[in-house]
Amino acid sequence: MKMVRKILVPIASIVIFLLLWEGLVWINDWPKYKMAAPSDLPAAFWKFRWLFLEMGWQTLWRTVVGLVLAVLLGGALGMIMGLSQMTRSALYPLLVGFNAIPKATLVPVIALIFIGQHDFNTVLMAVMISFFPIAVSVSIGLSTLEPEYRDILRALGASRFTIFRKIALPKTLPEFFGALKVSVTLAFIGTNLVEIVSPHGRGLGALFDSGKTNGDYPLMFAVLIALALLGIMLYYIVVMLERIFAGWAERPQT
Repeated sequence: MKMVRKILVPIASIVIFLLLWEGLVWINDWPKYKMAAPSDLPAAFWKFRWLFLEMGWQTLWRTVVGLVLAVLLGGALGMIMGLSQMTRSALYPLLVGFNAIPKATLVPVIALIFIGQHDFNTVLMAVMISFFPIAVSVSIGLSTLEPEYRDILRALGASRFTIFRKIALPKTLPEFFGALKVSVTLAFIGTNLVEIVSPHGRGLGALFDSGKTNGDYPLMFAVLIALALLGIMLYYIVVMLERIFAGWAERPQT
């Protein structure tokens, strides 16, 4: 029953959202060139189905690669900051300042520095926009480890590495997966920024730009829905990984 509820409730919420969207377009009598309705999207998906498969795969693999690299980079920085207060004080202002820069302004800079390296530029932007939450969450998880645990384990002869592996690292997992859920969506944003702002004819961002150029609004909204579906898919993959590696932290719901 619990599993059925977890499946049916998200599906019901999506259906309700689509119905409200359809009703909004119908009530306001908006034409397609102003706002496409959900009922207009199946035709666009079918007409450009092969492009959706090709472009969707290009966006997906770049996003996944960028997300994996962001996990490695963010996790490493988080561990460095979490285990050293001096390093944390030195790196935090730099990370916050970098994260405050609008990433759309960095796309032309990256495209100019790495001319013609489209895949590299796209993956790099996905990393740059999604590593920050992971670094912060890991840092907070490690820096807030209760000193009593360290003292007791050291008195029992445990090494620093053993304390880190047995206590500190598992403690950070709930925060890590919470940040990873945020980073999934940010990685898609980074990927599509490059595909749209610095077009190179690849990915769903290029398909969206094509729809905008040709005034094909159903295609544009279909691309947005495709991006949302890919994001939801990766989100639930992270949820499954969280249940495998950090299921012990989940509180039972009534």
